[in-house]
Amino acid sequence: MLRVIPLDQAREMPLWRRPVALLFLMAAAMPVAFATWSALLNNFVIEVASFDGADIGWLHTVREIPGFFAIGVIALIMFIREQVLGVVALILLGVATAVTAWFPSLGGILTITMLSSIGFHYYETVNQSLQLQWLPKDRAPQTLGWLMAAGSAATLVAYVLIVLSWESLGLTYNLVYMLAGGVTAAIALFCLLAYPQFEAPNPQKKKFILRQRYWLYYAMQFMAGARRQIFVVFAGFMMVERFGFDVHEVTGLYLINLVANMVLAPVFGKVVARWGERRALVFEYAGLVTVFGLYGGIYWFGWGVVLASVLYVLDHMFFALALALKTYFQKIADPGDIAPTAAVAFTINHIAAVFLPALLGYLWLVSPGAVFGLAAAMAAVSLGLALLIPRHPEPGYETIFARGLPAAAE
Repeated sequence: MLRVIPLDQAREMPLWRRPVALLFLMAAAMPVAFATWSALLNNFVIEVASFDGADIGWLHTVREIPGFFAIGVIALIMFIREQVLGVVALILLGVATAVTAWFPSLGGILTITMLSSIGFHYYETVNQSLQLQWLPKDRAPQTLGWLMAAGSAATLVAYVLIVLSWESLGLTYNLVYMLAGGVTAAIALFCLLAYPQFEAPNPQKKKFILRQRYWLYYAMQFMAGARRQIFVVFAGFMMVERFGFDVHEVTGLYLINLVANMVLAPVFGKVVARWGERRALVFEYAGLVTVFGLYGGIYWFGWGVVLASVLYVLDHMFFALALALKTYFQKIADPGDIAPTAAVAFTINHIAAVFLPALLGYLWLVSPGAVFGLAAAMAAVSLGLALLIPRHPEPGYETIFARGLPAAAE
């Protein structure tokens, strides 16, 4: 029998058993498996499974499909509590990561990737929902910043251990994947058994919800997903293709990004709390317009590797301000809409992931600079959308055009 504890009573529990402690534990557990899988992926599929460019393209397509179908969370929470679903999804991610090296073929790797991606995307969907339900609005930005820092710290530990021990200890792909996935699964199992079920004061609607008054949030989610794909797929690829970065050099950039995130994410949380979501997002998108424009200049004007490396780090830092988009929605949402809208938003965020990498891959062959020029244009669209956010958003005042309108349920 599951023990259910209302959120207001959870404050009386020991610190390590409170909802925020569970959020931190899950935030640290997920990157252990995911970061390890990502760090070894390219070497693993080439050395063990002899992947070519078409194979890796299919792998990333398969990896993004569960994100597009994150809307399935709405159906699942009709039968299973959100907290349980999130932890079970985390266990699936850990187990699938642990057995990755057991199936060294195209079909096997695609199957395991699909399973681990279901775990990752469904966990992320539920985790975002729980964060917005459990964290008070006045402290949400700061706490989200600390949660991001915890995830970066866990990723940093995983990367450092791989870099320091891979050659010196003669590690194998199977051993590393087993250890990393096993740690994530074990922590998730502990979360399932050691914590009661926390009950938010507002029951979540268990049906598909698409509200007209959330249109700005939906539009910004779509643009965020499109921009993310260009950064994830092409920014790192540029460092290797144009400047010949070795594995340790690319990993070095990752480590710089992680340390910066650990230090700056809590600061960004305070910035959002002080400036408000509008100013924080305007600053982020203006920065991204500049960064992507300068990326294009690397190809158009032949700028060098130092600038490219600096831009890569700045790019990653600007994305950390995306927590402001979460808190913007928290402020305008009907409290019962958070779970279903998190699922809808995750699907919207992944629409571009289904087709954009492949299409831009062909553009890349013709003009890499044009790819980054397109990314700058996307960031400019996001900047325009951010300017529509009120200084103090709330239900009925979701955009600067909506002041005084009632937040009626559509």
